Amino acid sequence: MNGTLYIYNSLSRCKQPFKPLNAPHVGMYVCGPTVYGDAHLGHARPAITFDLVFRYLQHLGYHDADEGEDKIAKKARLENLEPMEVAQYYTNRYHAAMDKLNVLRPSIEPHASGHIIEQIAMVQKILDHGYAYVENGSVYFDIEKYNKEHPYGILSGRNFEEMLNTTRELSGQEEKHNPVDFALWKKAEPKHIMRWPSPWSDGFPGWHMECSAMGCKYLGETFDIHGGGMDLMFPHHESEIAQSVAANGKQPVTYWMHNNMITIGGQKMGKSLGNFITLDEFFNGSHINAKGEEMIAQPYSPMTIRFFILQAHYRSTLDFSNEALQAAEKGYNRLMEAVKAAKTLKATDGAQPLDIQKIVYACYDAMNDDFNSPIVIANLFEAVRIVNTVKDGKAQINAEELALLNKLFQDFVFDILGLVESNASDGNGALVDGLMQTIIDIRKQARANKDWATSDKIRDELAKLHITLKDGKEGTSWVMD
Repeated sequence: MNGTLYIYNSLSRCKQPFKPLNAPHVGMYVCGPTVYGDAHLGHARPAITFDLVFRYLQHLGYHDADEGEDKIAKKARLENLEPMEVAQYYTNRYHAAMDKLNVLRPSIEPHASGHIIEQIAMVQKILDHGYAYVENGSVYFDIEKYNKEHPYGILSGRNFEEMLNTTRELSGQEEKHNPVDFALWKKAEPKHIMRWPSPWSDGFPGWHMECSAMGCKYLGETFDIHGGGMDLMFPHHESEIAQSVAANGKQPVTYWMHNNMITIGGQKMGKSLGNFITLDEFFNGSHINAKGEEMIAQPYSPMTIRFFILQAHYRSTLDFSNEALQAAEKGYNRLMEAVKAAKTLKATDGAQPLDIQKIVYACYDAMNDDFNSPIVIANLFEAVRIVNTVKDGKAQINAEELALLNKLFQDFVFDILGLVESNASDGNGALVDGLMQTIIDIRKQARANKDWATSDKIRDELAKLHITLKDGKEGTSWVMD
């Protein structure tokens, strides 16, 4: 029934059937954020993307089997804190934001600073195999030598000459044999507050080394899936491949997956560009940009943010706007209203089939086609249409299909898409539901007393707040427009 899962592999540049190395176990590594500031919308996309991947693999029955340091150090120096204090503070805040978005915690969440020994050992292996050299206490990867035996650039499609022409001017460039070589270990300057002893100098690992060493330690020399943002494809993931091949003599990953960017006005959202909006600002509804302009028209619940991200395929760009988020909010509310309504529907013996099974197959087909969440959502809204048709008395549903309908919602809305009912994730869902039920009860009593003026006033005032009351055979329900 589930079919075959196909994943777009950035390495082969095509969709491939998913065949894990050691089924039913799957090894997946996803690059996390450098925790020197609050999480923003750009961080939410890879987290939600690979949470979707993780959830669907679980649903199918599989089981879990340099620069960044500088950013933390600079933040620590500015705020007169220990670097690990900065990292822990923002790690805690990142976790709190991800919890609100209902992102499942990873099975293992290693930290680069806790794996210095493994990184030093991997650097030494690369040196022993002749693909690196030591200069003035720093260790550099020799791309020209590596490229003669193993093509460097197989993931990003770049060639050696192109890289020579686009290399940035960075500190320590004069030490390198070639300007495209990258650091495996950097000797720490006197002002650098994050440093560890090594055979070459007191220093710190290169930016790319941490992921290679930690992935290898916990998932093996070759594992199934490596995920991250498209902006990490080069040079980070490209260099990971080179380091791992140089150290272990084999490709480290079978399937490379990359999510596209969230943009604002067509420009990537990120800290380095100064155009990011933190998740807390979305949740609170307050953000002023550098020009003094209000960027957020209203607070948006974590589930609205999650639904907004899932409405686009993970490999497509997603442009932020208040209009897009407001549309996502309405769509999310419509879906959740139908999910709740489906639980109250009554089955009718002998009712004609409504093709719920067809929707189930379509949802699996969409997920198997490289985790196509927008197509899943489109099919779920076909189920929403059926719910509303039955609820309004325009169709009937038999017991078998009603059970299948509720299972469809449980499997895809909650277990796979990871949505949470009634905005419960931000702590206000139960309160809002309770208040609305009180208002509905007051209106019901007014109607019983033939107090039509009060009944109409309640309905009209709620309509001004974009809340519609629907009177039906099962009672009165409400929905946000």
